[in-house]
Amino acid sequence: MTTEPADDALDETAIIARDLIRMDTTNYGEGKSNGEVEAAEYLAAKLTALGLEPEMFESEKGRVSVVARVEGADSAKPALVVHGHTDVVPAQPDNWSVDPFGGVIKDGLLWGRGAVDMKNMDAMILTALQDILGAGKQPARDLVIAYFADEEAGGVHGSQYLVETHPELFAGATEAISEVGGYSIDLNGERAYLVQTGEKTLLWIKLVARGVAAHGSRYIQDNAVTKLAEAVAKIGKREWPIRLTETTTALLAEVARILGKDPEKVGPDELAIATGTAAGFIRATLRTTSNPTLLNAGYKHNVIPDTAEALIDIRTLPGEEDAVLTEIADLVGPDIEIVVLHRDVGLETSFDGPLIEAMIATLGEHDPGAPVLPYMLSGGTDNKALSALGITGYGFAPLKLPADLDFPAMFHGVDERVPLDALVFGRRVLGDLLLNY
Repeated sequence: MTTEPADDALDETAIIARDLIRMDTTNYGEGKSNGEVEAAEYLAAKLTALGLEPEMFESEKGRVSVVARVEGADSAKPALVVHGHTDVVPAQPDNWSVDPFGGVIKDGLLWGRGAVDMKNMDAMILTALQDILGAGKQPARDLVIAYFADEEAGGVHGSQYLVETHPELFAGATEAISEVGGYSIDLNGERAYLVQTGEKTLLWIKLVARGVAAHGSRYIQDNAVTKLAEAVAKIGKREWPIRLTETTTALLAEVARILGKDPEKVGPDELAIATGTAAGFIRATLRTTSNPTLLNAGYKHNVIPDTAEALIDIRTLPGEEDAVLTEIADLVGPDIEIVVLHRDVGLETSFDGPLIEAMIATLGEHDPGAPVLPYMLSGGTDNKALSALGITGYGFAPLKLPADLDFPAMFHGVDERVPLDALVFGRRVLGDLLLNY
């Protein structure tokens, strides 16, 4: 039996992340959630202990976000938003080797739902601030520290709510950093880091098929389940064409250079696959994806239902949303109703400027010689909501990871986990960035 290390043997980042994992903040979508109150109160108390004055905002019962402002050494500089989210996607305990909400520490890793998405970064933000403020120092500029509710359902009750109702919280901010960037990948034995400079668009749709309700023994051709199944299969099997953006073009060119391959002779998919486990994210950024995720029909074995529904998660490249919706409609045909449940923008920014330079320099100080590359995230973050205020967002939750850890698989996956030493690395890198940028 493995004995967990005592708290005094753990970095504070691991302790905070573990505490947060043990708070079940599951967000089921469509307004169903366990709520983020406990996590929000916990984080607010931690921020208060640092001498800050956090505010809590409840968009709906139980949907609480926390925001605090940190005064910088030069408040004339534009402020930087540093944000995380406290909700997590559901976990099926029977599929896990540990309790997904147990915050288990074993084999040098912290296990649990939210370990990488994104209670690790929530903790790293706090401990990075502890290192700065606890030493009697100030960050280089004002920081807006935000812990949002509801990110896993599109941010309607979290970041979008605050942007729409309390934009003054982000006054003076021009840039933001958050999750799914700054982590290491293995390129044929060479470690490199990916900084997220773009996000695909988000389209969550529902397909509705209608037919004739009848006894299950009858000969019925107008069957809603059959119609839906055919439509779902067409969407799920659709091979969307590759289209490279400025971000993916730059990324693949650097991958080819590092691996000594000729990008004129090696295709984008082959180069993406050569990134190893990182291909789990990168291949999806080369094209639109359309994945069926939920089916709902019927209520008894011998009753043919008159309605059948399916949820489809579509992620397009920025600017392709309308064209993809049109093609989806053509694929499923006129008998299938398409309901757009949630739609959000795509983001893409150039891999240059003072903040990018600061990220590269800071990573270089902590892992000398490792190249830093831009990439587009196949999913989305709360940076989408902040973009409505003209704030440019990046993914920078720095983690130095072992080459054999399938990091993309950790997101919404089974046995989500993060190495303890990666949390310490992230705390130090993030702290130095906030202190000096």
